[in-house]
Amino acid sequence: MKNITEHIRQRRSVRNFDGRTLDEITKEKLLKFTEKIENPFDIPVTFKLMEAKEHGLNCPVVNGTDLYIGGKIKCMPNANVAFGYSFEMLVLYAQALGIGTVWLGGTMNRAAYEQAMELEEDEMMPCATPVGYTAKKMSLREIMMRKAIKADERLPFEDLFFDGSFDTPLTKEKAGKFAEPLEMVRLAPSAVNKQPWRVVAADNSVHFYLKRSLGSSHEEKPDMQKVDLGIALCHFALAAKENNLSIEFAQKDPKLAATPEFEYIASYVLK
Repeated sequence: MKNITEHIRQRRSVRNFDGRTLDEITKEKLLKFTEKIENPFDIPVTFKLMEAKEHGLNCPVVNGTDLYIGGKIKCMPNANVAFGYSFEMLVLYAQALGIGTVWLGGTMNRAAYEQAMELEEDEMMPCATPVGYTAKKMSLREIMMRKAIKADERLPFEDLFFDGSFDTPLTKEKAGKFAEPLEMVRLAPSAVNKQPWRVVAADNSVHFYLKRSLGSSHEEKPDMQKVDLGIALCHFALAAKENNLSIEFAQKDPKLAATPEFEYIASYVLK
């Protein structure tokens, strides 16, 4: 995908669609793209286009489209993060095609979606998304939902990113080559806009941590905050590539977290 930072900046969650159906060529483009999606954990995600009427799918916050894309993944270590990474690749590709999406986790009849995805016992379906063309105006419900979670707001750069340790906030100026990829992380979507990622830049590396929100648990299946970390990793990797940075993925805890509130997830190392 070209102009990835532009797509990240322009995209918003869409719950109100204009009623037009996607043509077969566009559907084929989406499906072909899903076949090429990879994530750094090498855990494949299976995607499927689903018609609401055919499968009895229902989401009370979505209007104007009957087409959804779901994703499923084997239950194993890193699966939630891998899913978030791969599903965000699809979401950003849809944005590039002019197609609206919204991450759905809890506001749907999950059992019907899981049945439509033909979910096996060793699999999970963290999220799905409606797909369609964005309506010219947001619905009142959509406006109220966005206002409730402050969807257009993000935490300041210095609250999310740190220089060498969690004791020192990182400024955009000090971030250097990492500044724009980190800004794309800051702009990433997350469940209820909790923004649970924290990143420490140290020794030509960026280390991603999960800072859980109150009420979130690592025992949840799916673990939506780890899905969010996958989205953050995806944004960083795509923006780094667009900025001609050569980076390498790694999972080697640098032991920078002084307290258990920060859970190490993964790192990118500048080559």
